[in-house]
Amino acid sequence: MAAKPKINVEKAFEELESITAWFERGEVDLDEGLKKFERGLELAAACKEKLAEIENKVSEIKKKFDGV
Repeated sequence: MAAKPKINVEKAFEELESITAWFERGEVDLDEGLKKFERGLELAAACKEKLAEIENKVSEIKKKFDGV
């Protein structure tokens, strides 16, 4: 299985903001809208996964230094 590419959360968030702005402009291209919607869900899922990894790492670090 191929390794998942690392996500740059800042860039993903910027792209999500761009997608949101596109929808807010009210453009009516349904095919493009569907592609942007799907991409937005992909980005949101990747950011959520990255956040979970970071939360787990923070928990590990806190446990490591809990008795210090």
